[in-house]
Amino acid sequence: MDRTLWLPPEWAAQRCILLTWPHDQGDWSDGLAAVERTFLAMACAIARFQRVLITCRDDDHRAHVAELLADVPACELAIAPSNDIWVRDHGPITVIDDGTATLLDFRFNGWGNKYPALLDDAITERLMAQNCFPWAERVAVPFVLEGGSLECDGEGSLLTTSRCLLDPSRNGPISREDVEQKLGEWFACDRVLWLEHGHLEGDDTDGHIDMLARFAPGNRILYTACEDPSDSHAADLGAMAAELTALRTRSGKPYTLIPLPWPKARYNDDGARLPLSYANFLVINGAVLVPTYAQEATDQQALDCIAQAFPDREIISIPALPLVRQHGSVHCASMQIPLT
Repeated sequence: MDRTLWLPPEWAAQRCILLTWPHDQGDWSDGLAAVERTFLAMACAIARFQRVLITCRDDDHRAHVAELLADVPACELAIAPSNDIWVRDHGPITVIDDGTATLLDFRFNGWGNKYPALLDDAITERLMAQNCFPWAERVAVPFVLEGGSLECDGEGSLLTTSRCLLDPSRNGPISREDVEQKLGEWFACDRVLWLEHGHLEGDDTDGHIDMLARFAPGNRILYTACEDPSDSHAADLGAMAAELTALRTRSGKPYTLIPLPWPKARYNDDGARLPLSYANFLVINGAVLVPTYAQEATDQQALDCIAQAFPDREIISIPALPLVRQHGSVHCASMQIPLT
């Protein structure tokens, strides 16, 4: 493995967190106030520990966001038109190459052309043109890849789902071997751990790993577990748990698995089930932001589980029901830039 190239794990030191602020020119026009309260909670929590770089739609939107954040330090506002807020998938994936940060700007096509995405696909380039990343270089990669589809341990292993990465709506027909070769070249990883199971109703990303299973320090994996045998998710998430149990670390030992609680079902106004997941947490410098869903018992269980995996960090609850209305959560709405 090329030791000069490194994809840091999320718990490595970070320079900043990216947010793309919601606005009224898209899916957030209904319920904007509620989702802005969630974004404000996220920005306030992150700014206690590190810089926040926020993308605003235009000058008027920037002025509005600046007013909301008037008392919040460490926030920088930039301008780029956006389709949506999910910067985990339209933002850059950062690698450290011989001590220099490289922003890999993959293509984003709205999770397989499900939604408009041309504006989102251009955001990283627009931010780079505004000198938002003076310490980094940008490399455009002509391949569709979303940050939420990958988990890394910082030691050369990636965890992902075949349902997403092999979906032909991203890059046409492509083999597992070809994907592994490309991931190895971009991220200097020599192990790709594939999950064949794991899906949440209402998740329109085709099975992003950050809703299902997450690495933590010490060869731990936190994962979404369905404890209700009558639930429609029970069989598939049970099969995913068996896959995780069968995985081995680089030294050949089983991972330490931490099951996350199963929240009660929530539905949108049309009766469709929403994809609630405690696995969609965000690790920052000194803290972990955990999505909660106004369910006292399971919310607290999730906070306790994540505290077990990150004992040296403050655990911060973020009310995430407004985000889940549009099928994502805290991790989906944020992207870390590691420190070099």
